[in-house]
Amino acid sequence: MSLLSLQHMKTSIGQYHVLHDVTFDVPEGGVFVLLGRNGAGKTTTLRSIMGLWTPSPGSVLFEGADISGLHASAIARKGIAYVPENMGIFGGLTVEENLVLATAKGKFDPARLKRIYDLFPALEKFWTKQAWSLSGGQKQMLSVARAIIEPRRLILIDEPTKGLAPAIIDGMAEAFLEVGQTTTILLVEQNFNFAKRLGQGMAVIDDGRIVHTGSMAAFAADTKLQDQLLSLSA
Repeated sequence: MSLLSLQHMKTSIGQYHVLHDVTFDVPEGGVFVLLGRNGAGKTTTLRSIMGLWTPSPGSVLFEGADISGLHASAIARKGIAYVPENMGIFGGLTVEENLVLATAKGKFDPARLKRIYDLFPALEKFWTKQAWSLSGGQKQMLSVARAIIEPRRLILIDEPTKGLAPAIIDGMAEAFLEVGQTTTILLVEQNFNFAKRLGQGMAVIDDGRIVHTGSMAAFAADTKLQDQLLSLSA
């Protein structure tokens, strides 16, 4: 059984029909990548899974149970975290305060905090700094750290490399590979080189519909298909 299964999911925002018939499965473990051109529906898919927008009709199955229609807070309590494209951190709070807010009981598990320090040493260095003063890469680290400060079954991550320097992207890739050993990641990403480095499975969305699914290795080897579906040469 897949950890996450989207079945004929449709989402409308006002008068606009953004997702038309989104169907794909995310297996448990590792990194699954959702690719697509700008405006194809990638972010809407993540937001619909998280309950920020309600798909209708269609269903979102998590561990076999239908979670479509649940409030975002109820979905989060099932073990799903969301790292939005805008990072969703609180600029006026310190690194420590941002992470405290993401804990279930307002205190840290020492082992999980050490893991975050190991993944993102800059966060320990700037522990008492307000989040607004961090660099773009450090803010992204903090956003991901908030998602993993508590045990999660699934993390939805939207465009984490946008605007980041190559050295920061390399560090982020290593962190995601480590996190993916214990937590499933559904990653939306425009940087194909980053995506193919991480992903095991993948799907391509275009105009609100899934047009291709398969293994990342096979897709990365087929430049003709990449050009056809993504209009890029990888």
